[in-house]
Amino acid sequence: MNGDAEAAAAPKAVVFGLSGPRLTPRERDFFRAADPLGFILFRRNVEDPAQLRALTEALRAAVGRAEAPILIDQEGGRVQRLRPPHWRRLPPMGLYGDLARRDRERGRRGAWLQARLIADDLTAVGVDVDCLPCLDLRLPAMHEVIGDRAFGDEPGLVAELGAAVCEGLWAGGVAPVLKHLPGHGRSTLDSHAALPRVESDLETLDATDFEPFRGLVRAGWGGAWGMTAHIVFTAIDPERPATQSPAVIEQVIRGRIGFDGLLVSDDLNMEALQGSQGRRAADSLAAGCDLVLHCSGDAAEMEEVADAVGPMTAAAQVRFRRIRPPAPQPFDRAAAMAELGELEESVR
Repeated sequence: MNGDAEAAAAPKAVVFGLSGPRLTPRERDFFRAADPLGFILFRRNVEDPAQLRALTEALRAAVGRAEAPILIDQEGGRVQRLRPPHWRRLPPMGLYGDLARRDRERGRRGAWLQARLIADDLTAVGVDVDCLPCLDLRLPAMHEVIGDRAFGDEPGLVAELGAAVCEGLWAGGVAPVLKHLPGHGRSTLDSHAALPRVESDLETLDATDFEPFRGLVRAGWGGAWGMTAHIVFTAIDPERPATQSPAVIEQVIRGRIGFDGLLVSDDLNMEALQGSQGRRAADSLAAGCDLVLHCSGDAAEMEEVADAVGPMTAAAQVRFRRIRPPAPQPFDRAAAMAELGELEESVR
């Protein structure tokens, strides 16, 4: 097959959300025609395990690819799409940072156990990519959009616990997503609602915000999924947010940090980005993102994004193929839950 034919056969460089807990006929027809690489799920898509398993099967059937990735944000704390009564309530990942500052090994163990239990929940319903770990620093006087989602403010500790989360997810058959490259911790605004600007100099950023991601590269996770931050770093590109900045993506994410994995934008719907949905998608891909993420499930917006997005590049296809998660390893869920419960109690 020649290069043009391979590109034409590739899925489109987009991950879409959908409107509700069941695939509508219109969505099924649209996804079949648009052929996105995969999908992302939110609370509006979740009722119970049987419903969710049926939904993930229907999504993959719509595009005719059993390997189509299905993403979710299942972190714990404020960001948990699978919730009681059908799933266990999870503490925020910051709790394991607190534990690690008292006992490094117990903190690592807790982060691994929570990730392994999350993976067990996700694979049971057909989800194979979790937007976790959050490698942003929790810095004083910054916006709480990150807050206790972060492990802490010390780059080495954040990298260490982030690697434990990646290992736990991978052992359970789920691919991790390193976020938010190259760092969201210095934001004084919520990028869901406005465009943050970080004025710190490059040397400061390199020694702090970039370092947890670099630590994950050193730990062997540089080829994983990664998600960009909708933040302007004035020392690198004073005009464009990282998601749409060739300078940030090429010089920092791919360069200084050394990330060589599958790079997906954060949600195109967030107010940090400007212009139409199609323009946002095109600008993100032109800057160097491998994929764009559109989460709202709005039909008209999805059609606009699909028109603006072409097939995945050959490089993006290679990156995707090399991070397909393995089959889950043997796991004693009851024992893991008991151990994790003891660790959580020790820090409360």
